[in-house]
Amino acid sequence: MIEIYTDGAASGNPGPGGYGTILRAGQHYKELSGGFRMTTNNRMELLAVIKGLEALKSLNQQVTVYSDSKYVVDAVEKKWVFGWVTKNFKDKKNKDLWLRFLELYKLHQVKFIWIKGHNDHPENERCDRLAVAASQNKAELAIDTFFEAERNRL
Repeated sequence: MIEIYTDGAASGNPGPGGYGTILRAGQHYKELSGGFRMTTNNRMELLAVIKGLEALKSLNQQVTVYSDSKYVVDAVEKKWVFGWVTKNFKDKKNKDLWLRFLELYKLHQVKFIWIKGHNDHPENERCDRLAVAASQNKAELAIDTFFEAERNRL
């Protein structure tokens, strides 16, 4: 059983943002984080999950994702995202990330558990610190190319 804890942050929403992810399997523990110069909180929440799933080295793993994002958890657990796919994400945001997520999701047995954010949950608090720190590291902020292109198009 693999546990993935996630959190995303954005200052200004949109603004500088980051994700934090913790992977835990038995005695194995890994932290991941990254920041972007212009993005949204929802994108970072979803990207945190994606980065966790991308880090898995074997297929068909049993994975439990813990997230404080109702956006992400409900979209998957209530099966909304699958309806969005059939409608080609009409009027939905973050199509690029959802498609990337779904490619990973089908490779494993993934379930989501929502946890209340900023509620002294140790892993969630750590992911929050990772996400915020990544969003504030101005020297290493990446470009969220899809988001910035979409934003400039509107």
